[in-house]
This record gives sequence, structure tokens and C-alpha cells, in this order.
Amino acid sequence: MERSLALGLYRAWSGRAGQRFAERKLRERVAAGKEDPDRLDERRGIATCPRPDGPLIWFHAASVGESIALLELVRQLIDDRPELRVLVTTGTVTSAGVMADRLPDGALHQYVPLDARLFVTRFLDHWRPDVAVWTESELWPTLICETQARAIPMLLLNARMSKASHDRWRFLRGMAHSLLGRFQRALVQDDLTAIYLRRLGMDPDRMEVTGTLKEGAAALPVDTRRLDSMRAEIGNRPVWIAASTHDGEELKVLEAHRIAMRTNPRLLLILVPRHPDRGDDIARRLHDDGWAFTRRTAGEGPEAEVPVYLADTMGELGLWYRLAPVSFVGGSLEPIGGHNPFEPAALGSTILHGPYVTNFVDIYQRLTQARAARLVASPQALAQAVDELLAPDRAAAMAHAAWEVVSSGADVTERAKAVLLETLDAAGTGR
Repeated sequence: MERSLALGLYRAWSGRAGQRFAERKLRERVAAGKEDPDRLDERRGIATCPRPDGPLIWFHAASVGESIALLELVRQLIDDRPELRVLVTTGTVTSAGVMADRLPDGALHQYVPLDARLFVTRFLDHWRPDVAVWTESELWPTLICETQARAIPMLLLNARMSKASHDRWRFLRGMAHSLLGRFQRALVQDDLTAIYLRRLGMDPDRMEVTGTLKEGAAALPVDTRRLDSMRAEIGNRPVWIAASTHDGEELKVLEAHRIAMRTNPRLLLILVPRHPDRGDDIARRLHDDGWAFTRRTAGEGPEAEVPVYLADTMGELGLWYRLAPVSFVGGSLEPIGGHNPFEPAALGSTILHGPYVTNFVDIYQRLTQARAARLVASPQALAQAVDELLAPDRAAAMAHAAWEVVSSGADVTERAKAVLLETLDAAGTGR
């Protein structure tokens, strides 16, 4: 394992200095509404529930998307090994809410401790995981080093590294090499990530390109009563969805909607911002631009002649994708990097996206090759695509192609499960 001066300095700093810094960050985040005050001790490594008996696998996922991608794998692990328990840690309030609603019995959620030595050691001494699993590219040095120091086997799962992350780590290549060398195995999403990890010093013999867990994830859930009620409200109106949109995209989406309404005057747009806390700003913009609209958080439905429905809630994408045969997946008309296209694909909705999809470039390439997704680079192109795909035969052909791509991904979850159980069995359960 390569020694790193930068890592040594970081570890020294993570003692008292790191703890003071972490406490200051916690105060700032609480003031900004980014932490749950009732569970703040979890961020200091103080558990708010006991460690369950039996073998424990600990997954760390940064935020909502990463944690949702784990759900099907967690469910299958517990189904296969009823004695197994699973701990999922994340770092955001939103992800904690999603995990509370969707983790199966036998799994529990805690906030990940901040990367100060005292906080980390408290966390590890309490939970004593038999296997530790990091997802995507969330690499906290103290957490990794202290886990490895306890001889806990570590895996990197669903690994993905963007060019920006690679470029940042490149200036700390020695630290990256030392951290990556502590993982026994890495299951990597795509060839590009494998190249980046190899450049940063990870042993190629420990890596396996498997694809993304998001391919094998179960379809987003839905409350069937809400679905039936919403379908009755919409009736036979044509409908499309703009999902996970960011600032700057709503104006382009609304321009596209205005164009598409010229040939489909009753067309309904369900507008779902990526961050629901932007709902007030978007509502003001809709009002200022003269749009008639109704709003989910106001308890309103998609009224008969209203052209825009602002769905500014969290956790209901499964509902909206089921209602709309045509989906624009946001984060792609602005340089955000795109969002998960497998969610609409798994629910039979066609996929439109902008040019900025670096977060999922391999996935979008596969969907495009299968004629299951379409690139739209402007409001005019988006309007034309929506208009064309409102024809049921065209939408059905694209949706079927996307479903075939999604279905092929179940093997990714199966492979991840096999590696995890193999590692758990090799480690034993005497911890």
C-alpha cells in the first residue's frame, strides 16, 4: 500500500482540529436546514439505536440516488439470508426520509459521521460491521483508514467516477492510491471509471466492470389509490413529464410546452423539479410568465384546462412516470450531468434528454443505440419530440426498447449480491 504524505497530514488534522472543524460545519448546516437537529448526534458517531445481533453489512451511500440504487440489492440480501442485518448510512436529510420509507425489515438507516477521528471511531466501535461497502465515489479518508485498521473487509460497489472527480484526485494521487489500495474488490459501472481508478492507482486485478446497480433496481413504488385518482383527474388528456429539472431548465421546458400546445391545445405538462424546495420560486416564475397552473404541495390536482401541474414533492416520481408516456429527464439541458434514465424506462415511459449526460454517458449510449432514448438540444427539438411521441405506436416502440435494456441489468444486482455474500462468508461472523 503506497504511503502518502497528504494522507498522513489529513489523518493528523482529523483529530482535534478536524473535530472542531466538523462541529463548526454542523452548526452551519443546522442553520441552513441541511441537518436533522433531532439526529445530530449520529453525525458525531453517536448511534441512536442499538446494533442488532448477527452479521451486519454496512453500506455507505452519499445521497438519494446512490441509496435508492441499493434498495433491491438490500432486499435480496435479506431475503437470501434472513439472519443478516444491513446498515445504510447517508449524509442528507432527503435521503434519510427516503430510506425511512423504503428500507425493508432487517435494514436500518443512520447518518454517516463527519470525517473526524473521534466521530468515526465512535461509529465503528458501536456498529462493528462484518463487511463495509462504499458506493459510487464517496471516499472519506478517516472513515476508510479506521475501517481498514479494524480488519473489516471493504468493497467499492457501483463505483463511478466523473472526469471532474478524477481531475481533483489526480493532484492527490498518492492519497488516492493509498485509499483505493485498502479495498479488496471494486465493482465498477463502466469502462471509463475503470480507467480513472486505474490511473489513480487501483489494482486492475481487483476491479470488475459490471454495469450500474440502477439497471437492476426495482421499479419506483407508487400508491395505487393515488395513481387511480390521478388517472381519473387527467382523463384522456395527452400528458408528458419533465422530471428532475434544475434552474435554467424550466424556462426551456415551458417554451417547448408552449410550442407543443399549438398542435395539442389540451396537452398537460407535469413539472417535477429535482429539488422540491425550489417550488416557490418556480411557482412565482410560472405566475409571472402568465401560465395557469396547479400545485401538488397546495393539495391541488391537474385541473381540466390547466396546462401545467407543478409536482413539487419528493418521492412521487413512480407516480408521475406511470402517468406520462413521454418523459424528459432533467439535469441534461444545463451542464449538470443528467439523471437516472432507468427510472422512466422501467415504467414504460419514453426517454428524452439534453446533451449534458456525463453522469450516465454509458447508459445513455446504450439506450440511444437501442433507439430507446432521444437527444433534444433545444426547446424546439423537445417540442417536436413530444409531439411525435404522443402518437401511441411511436411511444410504445421506444418504451419497449428501453424496457429491454433495463431488463438486461438484473445480472448486475445478482453479481453484487454474490460478491458481498462471498466476502461475508470469508470474513466469518464472529465480530
